Formats: sequence, structure tokens, C-alpha cells
Amino acid sequence: MTQKICLLILIVFLYTKGYAQDSLRTLNAEQVISLVRSYHPVVKQANIQVDKSKADILTARAAFDPIISTYATQKTFNGTNYYTYVSPEIKIPTWFGIEIYSGLESLSGNRLDPSQSTGQTSYLGISVPLIKNLVIDKRRAFLRQAKIFKSMAIADQKATVNDLLMEAMEAYWTWVKSYQTYKVIEQNVEINRKRLALVTASYQNGERPAIDTIEALTQLQSFEYEKNAYWLDFQNTGLELSAFLWTKDEMPYVLPENIVPQDGWENEVNIAAFNLSLENLLTAATINHPDLQIYDYKLEALQIDKKLKLQELLPKLDVSYNQLGKDFNLLKTTVTGPLFRNNFQYGLKFEMPLRFSQGRGDYKNAKLKIAETELGQSQKQLQIAIKIKSYYNEFETLKKQVALQSENYNNYQRLVKAEESRLTNGESSLFVVNTRETKALEAYEKLIALKTKYFKTVYALQWSAGLLQ
Repeated sequence: MTQKICLLILIVFLYTKGYAQDSLRTLNAEQVISLVRSYHPVVKQANIQVDKSKADILTARAAFDPIISTYATQKTFNGTNYYTYVSPEIKIPTWFGIEIYSGLESLSGNRLDPSQSTGQTSYLGISVPLIKNLVIDKRRAFLRQAKIFKSMAIADQKATVNDLLMEAMEAYWTWVKSYQTYKVIEQNVEINRKRLALVTASYQNGERPAIDTIEALTQLQSFEYEKNAYWLDFQNTGLELSAFLWTKDEMPYVLPENIVPQDGWENEVNIAAFNLSLENLLTAATINHPDLQIYDYKLEALQIDKKLKLQELLPKLDVSYNQLGKDFNLLKTTVTGPLFRNNFQYGLKFEMPLRFSQGRGDYKNAKLKIAETELGQSQKQLQIAIKIKSYYNEFETLKKQVALQSENYNNYQRLVKAEESRLTNGESSLFVVNTRETKALEAYEKLIALKTKYFKTVYALQWSAGLLQ
């Protein structure tokens, strides 16, 4: 459905220049959100960060790739073949730090080390960390963290989209306010033009004094001035909204003058589906706000780093065992005798720093980073909760203000109509009618400003809870 809406809007954008100025096309908040999500370069940049994190996972998995290697060397000096040595090998790392390897050796020559086996031999071996790096090592830590960083990149993408859509809605409702105010002034200009024509005709018929024509003309000129000012404001706010609108071909799009807010702009479909309960918003933010999710992922990654640093406080004890075979037929040799009885080679390596200075320092730093991040998380939770409550208070107040201002405007309208009736009966003056009309216009402009601010606050509530994604 969203893709269809995007396609429809893009078609309108691409063909709108072919229509006459009076052929208007409309744009609503849902369509703006859909376009921003689909084509804005900042959203695409956030998507690229997610793709980069996926590539980082692939890089981390490379540490567990089997490795095939070959070592070949030969030395001949003064006519004597010292040695010829060829040794292909395959090594298979495993998740638990154990390495399995197997290889072949071919050694010949006249000047060989007596400890070396001449001719063709084969081996199958295993290397196991018994203390340090048994629970976790760098390979496992980096892969786990790479997966966490991918989740963090997705959360960061949501945070970016959440902020961007809020900025777009700010621009959209400012644009709506400018246009609706302009339309009201335009209507008043038409009303006062007709009134000037009637007053002029009445003056020519001797029914009204000349001063009434000047009064009517002054009122008309005042509204025409405001009309021009609001038209300029509508054009400029349209440019600000255009900064969020891009085409499928990654080209910026400038809103033409014949694209205006939709009729019935006060009945937004999106808003009807919004969650506007304070308790629900606070709960949703705690669970799903991308900024808080980022902190969760940071702490998860730091916990892995802490486990890795703990390994530096352990002594290193690695053991390796190789089962040897004569010629290249390893299987035949291994089944002829038990382990540690014949045809074997084993190794034991032990290391332990006497003071563990680096290990203690790294482990302490890891714990301090976790404490620092937890404090930042608590502060962010508080900031988000305060922001939600603040916008909710504004939302509740604006609902009352809009209802009150609507009644106020209706009362001004009644006064204008009543004064016009009195003017027709000769019981009032054009000055009083104009004064009433100006007050009614001011009341309606204030009502438009309150309504658009109300809609901004509704979207700000969703944004503060991290739900504009």
C-alpha cells in the first residue's frame, strides 16, 4: 500500500508542470512520510550503515574459515643438497577455541636435523586452550560483537528515520498553516472587493457618504497586503518542505505552487491510528525507543569485551597432540596403536605474567565503560520520559485551546453577521463592520495556528516515544 502511495505521488510530481496553474494537486502528511522513508538520502545512508554492519559480520566470520597452506623450501650449496622440504596443511578453527589440523610432509637431503623425520609422513592434530581463551577468545568476541553492531546499526537507522520524519512533519504543518492562512485572507479579499463595489454603487446612488468608499478601500488594501505576505510565506515554507522530498532517481524535488495541502487536512488518517495514551507511550518508549535500544546493544557488546578482558587475568595453558603416520597413509598408521603409545607428538605451553598488570588494567577499564554507559542509559531514559510527558501536557492543553478558540471564532462570526445586518438597516457603520471582520480574521488565523500546532504535537508525541519509524 505504501509503495502505491509513493508511486502515485511521484507521478503527480512528474506531471504536475504540464497542468495549468489552477489545476491543483494535493499532498498530505501520510504521503510526505512515505516519500521521506522511501527516497530521502539520509534514510539511504542509514541503510548503507546496516549493510556495512552485515559486511563486518562476514569479516568476523573469516576467523573461522578453514585455511589451506603450503610451505616449500630447498637448500643446495657447493654441490650438496642440504634439504628439500614440502608441507601442505589444512587448519580448521572451531567455535570453542579448538583448532584441528592435518598435513603432509616430504623431507629429503644430506644435511638434516636428526629430530626430523625423513621421507614422506603425515599427521592429524588438535590444539586445545585449557585455561585462557577456553570460555571466549578474540575470534568469538569479535563475531558476537559484529552481530550486536548490526542490531545497533538497525536501531540507529530507526532513530535517524524517527528524527527525520519529525523534522519533515514540522515543515509540513508549517506549510499547511501558511497555505490555510493564505486561503482565508484570499477569501476575505474577495469579500471586501464585492463590498467595495456595493459601497461604491451606493455612494453613486447617493445612499452612502464618500468616506465609506475610502473605508472599504482601506480594508481591501490591508487584506491584499496580508495576502501577498502570506503567499510569500507559503512559497518559502514550500521550499523548506521540499528539502525532504526526493525522487526515485535521487534528485531533489521542489514543490510547485499548484501542489497544496489536501482538503480536509484536519482529518489526518495517520493520527487516528496513533497511540495517544501517556501510560502506553511511556511503556512503548521503554521497550522500543531506538535510542534506548542502542544503549542496550552497547552494554551487551561491553559485557562481551569484559569477558574477553577477564581472560587476560588467567594463565595460558595450551596443549596440542599430533597423531603421526608413515608415508601419506595416515589412517593406516593411526589404527595400529593407541594414543601416546607410538607415532605421536604432543606439546604443552604454559605462560603466566607475574603481576597481571595489563589484565587488571584492561578489566578495570571494561567495568568502568559499562558503568559509564549504564549512567548514560539512565539519563537518556529520564530525558525521554520527561519529553513524552511534556509533549503530552501540551497535547492535552492544545485540545482544550482548539475547542475554546473554535467557539471564540464562531462568536466573532456571529458578531460580523449581526453587524452586517445592522449596517444594511442603517443602524451601524462600515468602520464597525470592518473592525468586527478584522477581529474575526485574527481569531481564525489563531485557530489555524493552534490546530497545526496541535498536529505537530501529536507527531511530536510519537517521535518522543520513538514510534515515527
